[in-house]
Amino acid sequence: MSSLKEVKELIPQRAPFLFVDEIVERGETSIETMYKVTGAEDFFKGHFPDNPIMPGVILQEALFQTGACLMASGKNGGLGVVTKVAKARFKSLVRPGATLMMKVELTDQIDNAFYFKGRTQADGKTVCSLEFTCAQISE
Repeated sequence: MSSLKEVKELIPQRAPFLFVDEIVERGETSIETMYKVTGAEDFFKGHFPDNPIMPGVILQEALFQTGACLMASGKNGGLGVVTKVAKARFKSLVRPGATLMMKVELTDQIDNAFYFKGRTQADGKTVCSLEFTCAQISE
């Protein structure tokens, strides 16, 4: 398990746009991270004030950041930029108080293109799944 400090050493995102609290498990081609949804996040002020729901685009971003942690852990480092998203599915709402568990698997790599599958669970239920591609660029 790795701390928020290590996450910040791997990727450039910072609050209020950092959606990975810790790395739970990391292998060569897969990674699992965690994020606690506090309810104090800025997006809840408008999405929606009387019925707070975590936006799907933020759920995707949390998976992208998880993939970026995996990329940055590799031998080449660099910054990952999302170039394609496919098969995004949202299966359940995420509300304040949820703990998100994100798992991302590297399915292929061709030159600087990394192909991933990702899934987010909250309370043991899948809330989001998708496939995405990132280009690794030098900073």
